[in-house]
Amino acid sequence: MAILLTNDDGIDAPGLHVLTQVLPNALVAAPHTQFSGCGHQITTQHPIPVELRSPHRYAVQGTPVDCVRLTLAHWQPDTAWVIAGVNQGANLGVDLYQSGTVAAVREAALHRVPAIALSQYQQRGEAIDWQRTQRWSEHVLQILLQKPAPGSFWNVNFPHLPPTAPEPEVVFCPPCTQPLPIRYTATPQGFLYQGVYQQRPYDPAADVAVCFGGQIAISQIWVC
Repeated sequence: MAILLTNDDGIDAPGLHVLTQVLPNALVAAPHTQFSGCGHQITTQHPIPVELRSPHRYAVQGTPVDCVRLTLAHWQPDTAWVIAGVNQGANLGVDLYQSGTVAAVREAALHRVPAIALSQYQQRGEAIDWQRTQRWSEHVLQILLQKPAPGSFWNVNFPHLPPTAPEPEVVFCPPCTQPLPIRYTATPQGFLYQGVYQQRPYDPAADVAVCFGGQIAISQIWVC
């Protein structure tokens, strides 16, 4: 099965390494540098340089969506799945509109290619246990790769748990519709966003509540 792995944290990001361990035969096309928060940005006004890091591993000087488009157009037109992540930081609820990781799988879904975005929530000031994230990723992919739904994508968010916490449950849930907090501090250089992610409002039983509650949140997002 032809699979594309991509992200918005860049080709050298630890979360992408997690996915290459789970799916070692997949093609990798990811931004050369970090493109977090770029949304569904595409490159149309200038050439997109590409570095071949190794066979079937492309470092693209473009956005996550560029990576998907190039793969479908040139490198692997028969791609059966696009999988993005594992993002360092959650992509919950309305985050879907700003995330480059999610934009990559949205682009795949627009082309009727099944797709999955995976993100790891991170408590401020605490390190991520990427080995645990890899274990959860393998478990979730075993489930979702049996559930292709062209025209939609799966959005997965892993919780950040203490080392001694029991294994989380997998919960299928809707995405949260509550807006992010909007707070800015005036500085000599301009206004600086000061929203506190952990204090965002959330709908009961939606993905934010599930992930903050210590479970793996999976939402199906339809785009067409």
